[in-house]
Amino acid sequence: MSVCRVMGAETEYGIHTPGTNTFNATWLSTQVVHAYSRETGHRAAAGGETRWDYTDEDPLADARGWAVPRSQADPSQLTDVEPELTAAQIALEGGETLEPSGPLMMNMVLGNGARLYVDHAHPEYSSPEVTNPLDAVRWDAAGDLVALAAVRRIAATPGLPAINLYKNNTDNKSVSYGSHENYLMPRAVPFNAIVAGLTPFFATRALICGAGRVGRGQDGAGTGFQISQRADFFEAEVGLETTIRRPIINTRDEPHATSEKYRRLHVIIGDANLSQVSNYLKFGTTALVLDMIEHGTCPELQLADPVATLQDVSHDWELARTHLLSNGRRIRALDIQWRYFKAATAHAAANGSSDPDTGDGHTAAVLQRWEQVLNGLGTDPMALAPQLEWVAKLNLLQQYRARDALAWNDPRLGLIDLQWSDIRPEKGLYYKLLQLGKMERLVSDESIARAAQQPPEDTRAYFRGQCIQRYGANVVGASWDSVIFELPNQRRLQRIPTKEPLRGTKELTGALFETSPDAATFLGRLLAGTH
Repeated sequence: MSVCRVMGAETEYGIHTPGTNTFNATWLSTQVVHAYSRETGHRAAAGGETRWDYTDEDPLADARGWAVPRSQADPSQLTDVEPELTAAQIALEGGETLEPSGPLMMNMVLGNGARLYVDHAHPEYSSPEVTNPLDAVRWDAAGDLVALAAVRRIAATPGLPAINLYKNNTDNKSVSYGSHENYLMPRAVPFNAIVAGLTPFFATRALICGAGRVGRGQDGAGTGFQISQRADFFEAEVGLETTIRRPIINTRDEPHATSEKYRRLHVIIGDANLSQVSNYLKFGTTALVLDMIEHGTCPELQLADPVATLQDVSHDWELARTHLLSNGRRIRALDIQWRYFKAATAHAAANGSSDPDTGDGHTAAVLQRWEQVLNGLGTDPMALAPQLEWVAKLNLLQQYRARDALAWNDPRLGLIDLQWSDIRPEKGLYYKLLQLGKMERLVSDESIARAAQQPPEDTRAYFRGQCIQRYGANVVGASWDSVIFELPNQRRLQRIPTKEPLRGTKELTGALFETSPDAATFLGRLLAGTH
């Protein structure tokens, strides 16, 4: 299949109230979720939010064959527990909410099949499941529109503090928040093969999809620019944690699918990307590497110290350093990427996925873009500014430095870095460049706007999103694995499992939705198998 597989993104947004740091971050994040529910009419349509169903979640299961006891887990790992604000915290913020519409919302399932919720004191958008890297870019960008709509609603609400959201990964005060990817894989693939194949690739992947950062070290106090926002926050090669002792390869074994068949690879090492090309390469190249791992065609490389290499690569924006392999040889990060590219090209040619006439329609495009970018990095990296996010940001910063004679430790550069990631188009520097035609588009604004409202049609996200849109008043819970209905005059809830990610598509269920005017009719026909 090469680049075509079930995949998705999770983005935690940086959150800030201008002019003050007195507000509780979790409370602020609930205001974002609450505002979007009001903006969409979700609460009014459903008579109460569709709650997230935690039944099938198990965040302490480790892909290496064991589970961490709950008594030994860090609280941040317990993602199967609904976050709560204490009464004291709510009171400190002046009540439940300044908009009179019911209790605080921490979680909602969206009509496009996505999830919007509060995670570790940040608002997080988890995209619906898609099947190719271009759609991954589309529905990830749709999350930025969701976040923007919430910010606009808050700004227009008297009495609420202004809230700004940033698509970045650190506050430069030793705190990092994630931009995670998820890829469906066969469970039969040995996990040690995944580790061996991905580690050198992930340690150097920032060359093509880093978002760029002013400052070095977790607190940003080190002087200079680096390629990745996340690299300095990683401390281990392999592990279960996501917020402490962060590993290059995360071992969380929570498939959100039929567990006997599938594994969900949870990737926590990526930067949050606004650049469509960087985001596209992040998903597309990783999907290709996973396909090679599954078929035994991945390059055989072993880094002497993967964590140190990851950070050295990030700090080397001039692409001059070499990195130590376990066999004592040294190699450039760019050459590691070239090895993966050449192996992927041969692999895709052998299985036919990159054939221009009979291929899957996506693999050839990813390979072409990957090759073009690697060539550019080897000849004139700054020419890639319209495509690669870290290069675009560096190019902009260098212009300010030259104009105003700014040293890398000048705080004005840090403010420019922050303003780059502001999700408001009239404020964000990325969006300014996009509007000027200086950043390349792969998907249109109109397409992204549709994705913010409608689910993908080729995964189970279609089923979930349509249930919310059409029968929201009767949907009391949902997750990646199920949708839960409550019908009038019935004593029990009805859970509809959605364990197979490629079922529940428009092709399989579209006619049923179109011909079922209410939830009772829909469920009756669905359960009877008469659709």
